[in-house]
Amino acid sequence: MRFLLLTLAILAPAADLDRDLVFRASFDKSIDAEKSGGDGKLYSAPDYKQTAAAKPGLAGTKVVWEKGALRFTEKNQRAVFFKAAGISSQQGTISFFLQLDPEVDLPPDYVDPLQLTDKAYNDSALWVDFTKEERPRVFRLGVFGVLKSWNPDNASPDKNPAFNNRLVIVKKTPFARGRWTHVVIVYSKLGSGAGDAKLYLNGQLQGNTSTVKEPFAWEPGKATLRLGVGYAGLLDEIAVYSRPLSAAEVVDLGRQSKPSPQ
Repeated sequence: MRFLLLTLAILAPAADLDRDLVFRASFDKSIDAEKSGGDGKLYSAPDYKQTAAAKPGLAGTKVVWEKGALRFTEKNQRAVFFKAAGISSQQGTISFFLQLDPEVDLPPDYVDPLQLTDKAYNDSALWVDFTKEERPRVFRLGVFGVLKSWNPDNASPDKNPAFNNRLVIVKKTPFARGRWTHVVIVYSKLGSGAGDAKLYLNGQLQGNTSTVKEPFAWEPGKATLRLGVGYAGLLDEIAVYSRPLSAAEVVDLGRQSKPSPQ
């Protein structure tokens, strides 16, 4: 009986995570998602202004399905995305793994391994990116509500403190070739006037955003989970949960879902 209770205690967190899973693309058997609120297909298009003309698959991209992961072989200039049906704009957890050497693999530009939005990076959007100028490259989480609310004059990021106030900035990162890094975004209460988000790397909290006070909303059916915007490197095991996970759950998730060495 003691062994049974211990086993159930160990398995309980995994069961809870499975219950709250709304999207998963492991890339183990195909490029398409195993679980999704939409059709689950991975789409590509010339750019994100032409998503209505997108087609399933990776034809024409510099992305290949390799050993159960996606490899962005060089700077990705096309739109590669999943439809975000079933993913909440208000709260949730986004988990994925990256493998790259930022100083060697990335092009000399801003690079977003993942974005979640229906419009642009600064308009009702969550994303992580590597910066352009700094060496070593800096990794950031950005969370931005409705553009007209937080930036009514549409000032450029370089001249707008309100942009930097919505970032979590990580100057010393664990990214490397031959080693997976677990990236987790936990967000809550967006659109309520008291939203926030947290960034974890390999289970370690890197910081919180300042309070996101502006509205945050997507036009129904138009939000997309955008992969590898300008990115070069490996990406694997994308999962989205319907609620903010706790710090302990983030650690558990990293242990349960870590990809095989590559």
